[in-house]
Amino acid sequence: MTVIDLDEKERAVSSYRSFNMVRSSMSGMFISITLIVVLVVLILALAFVPWQQSVSASGRVIIFSPMHRPQNIEAQIPARLHAWHVRDGETVEAGQLVAELSDLDPKFLDVNQASRIKSQIKALQSRKEAAQSRYKAMGEQLDSLRRSQGAAVPSAQERASQAKDRIWAAEQARDAAKQNLVTARLNLERMKALHDKGLRSRRDLELGVLDETRAATEYERAAAQVQIAKRDQTLAIYDQAKILADTDAGLSNIMAAMASVKETIESTNSDILKLEVELQNVQHRHAQRRVLAPCKGRIVKLMTVGAGETVDSGAVLAVIAPDTEDLAAELVVSDNDAPLVSVGRPVRLQFAGWPALQFAGWPSIAVGTFGGKVAVIDASDDGRCQFRVIVKPDEEAIAAGRDEPWPSTRFLRPGAEASGWIMLDTVPLGFELWRQFNAFPPTVKPEELGLHKQDGSKSEVKRKSK
Repeated sequence: MTVIDLDEKERAVSSYRSFNMVRSSMSGMFISITLIVVLVVLILALAFVPWQQSVSASGRVIIFSPMHRPQNIEAQIPARLHAWHVRDGETVEAGQLVAELSDLDPKFLDVNQASRIKSQIKALQSRKEAAQSRYKAMGEQLDSLRRSQGAAVPSAQERASQAKDRIWAAEQARDAAKQNLVTARLNLERMKALHDKGLRSRRDLELGVLDETRAATEYERAAAQVQIAKRDQTLAIYDQAKILADTDAGLSNIMAAMASVKETIESTNSDILKLEVELQNVQHRHAQRRVLAPCKGRIVKLMTVGAGETVDSGAVLAVIAPDTEDLAAELVVSDNDAPLVSVGRPVRLQFAGWPALQFAGWPSIAVGTFGGKVAVIDASDDGRCQFRVIVKPDEEAIAAGRDEPWPSTRFLRPGAEASGWIMLDTVPLGFELWRQFNAFPPTVKPEELGLHKQDGSKSEVKRKSK
């Protein structure tokens, strides 16, 4: 069959109306191809287009440092307002006078009370110095008496020792004299016997009597020397005891007087300390009449107005906002999202008054938002199953030029509303849609939840059990 025959057959078939009605058109083919392409592109997008999961939260702007947060200026004493030295909205320096108070306590109304207390302290110090001089003089007197006792007692002991030696020598002389007396008496009796027999002359007898008398006299003299030596020894011992008694009494009197003076010194010291404490109280009380600014900042509001108004201790006089750029965002997340948030997570923030456009899944497309990082996560809830998350500026990204710095406190004030998106892991777009359709929570890596530690501990236990 030739080509011409085939063309003729096709023309013959196309002439039939029923065939033309079921024949496919070119527009339907184009739509089919387009739908197939769209389906393929959609499948590829669901499989490969990344999506940044996030947790939405809202809160407010705060000052991160507790020392730089808005604080109250309070009255330290019950007083009457004397004068204001600032106005609402005025900028003050640290230590600048804010207000003056008039004390209401009758104990501190005397304007010369501090000078009078100083005069009393000075008088007590003079009394203390005089007592210290007396104590020093008594100490010198005590030392002198002890030195005199140390010199007198050995002298008396020496005299007693010498008297003892004399007693020993006198007793030796007395014993010798007694022996001579016995010998002289024996000789006298022998002379008398010989004289009676005519063997000795009268002269010899008289000489024997003289020798006996001389020996008796020597014996009596030696005995008297013994008594004298014993008396001297007794007197020396008595003098020694008397010296000890007299000096001990003097030492006791001086020591008692020194103890009394010492008591006076300590009592004076106690009185001085009491007056110094009272003086410090008076001076601090007078200083508390001047209300000073605790830091550099701006007076937000004067709570007490009008001179002559009475305030109690602790009453709020004014509110001051410290001058600081240490801003942070305080966001609140639910208990379902709190386990997914960890310190260091990136956050995108939108502040009230700054128009912004934020695509949660693609943070790079965000316009008008500011970057931050999670700095603190509360360990317990606020009583309503919500947890506080504090976000600080991402200083690294700001320094590298990848993000804009946060607005100044001149425009972004503490208390302004803030909305945030805490960024989690990146997942395929299809997985995110499947998760949203099934109402599943976002996913995080197991190591961020500490599961790898638990698995490691379990495997360690298994190894130990084996």
